[in-house]
Parts: sequence; structure tokens; C-alpha cells
Amino acid sequence: MPEQETPSTDTEQTIETPPAGTGPEGEQSTEKPGEKPSEEVPAEVLRQKLTDANAEAANYRIKLRETEAKFANAKTPEEFEAAVAELKEQNAALERSILLNTVAAKHELPPVLAKRLTGNTPEELEADAKELAKLIVPAAPESLGGGLTPDDGSDDFDPVKASRAARRPRY
Repeated sequence: MPEQETPSTDTEQTIETPPAGTGPEGEQSTEKPGEKPSEEVPAEVLRQKLTDANAEAANYRIKLRETEAKFANAKTPEEFEAAVAELKEQNAALERSILLNTVAAKHELPPVLAKRLTGNTPEELEADAKELAKLIVPAAPESLGGGLTPDDGSDDFDPVKASRAARRPRY
């Protein structure tokens, strides 16, 4: 292959970059280049996420042991293929479930309707979810009042009594 020559330009541009560790106004930053600023996350939230991740990892370890037991008992190629086919079916069912839940959450459908979505591709599921979302009527709030209503107080308000009560010492 012949080498291609790069076109040369007569004008050369120089871009000055500030020294590392300085911000746009010249103040020193404590962040390293390429590092995102740290966000404060409550310890309770981190503990809950760690607990959830540990529980999920434990479930995966259990499934791994079950799968290893199935493959250990498979002595013939047919038994091995049957075990692989069973795992593929489980995997396909889980992927479908995840896809349905993702589409339902995107369109704010309740879990009951997520099971009723039809379609094989994400596009078909999206279209079906849009149609179902049109049919769902949002629940009306119990009360649209944001504060006190005029009929909350008593009708026999006496301004003279209220002013005397306001002037009375409260000790």
C-alpha cells in the first residue's frame, strides 16, 4: 500500500493549557485529573447496597453450585447437552423478564401489566408498552387542597377575644 501524505497547513495554532492541578480561576483543586468529584453518600445507603450485593452474590454462588452438580453428574454427551439446554432456557427466561421489567419501568407500568407485554424485540415491547400506558388512568389524589380550607375553623370568631388573648402574658 502506498503511503498517503498528510496535507500540511501553513497556519499553526497553539493552545495553552493551564498547569495541572489548577482550576479555571487559578485556584488549586484537590481532584486528580480524570477523577470525578466525590459525592457524599450516607453510610446507611452504602450498607444497604452492600447487603443487597452480598445477597445477590450468595444467590449466584448457590446457582453455580447447582450447575456444577448437574454437570458433574452428566456422564454422557447427551446428558451434558440436556443440562446446557436447560440452562439456556433459564437464561432466556431471565433475559426476557429483565427486558419486560425494564420496558415497563421506562413507561411507568405496574408489575402486573409488565407480564402482559407482548413482542419479541425491544421495539415491539416498547410499542406495546406505549399502548398500555395510554390506557392507564393515573390515580387521583385524595385531596387536591394544599393547605387549610375555609371551613376548617369555627364560624364564631370574635376579634375582641382574640386581641385580648394576644395581649395576655403567657408566663
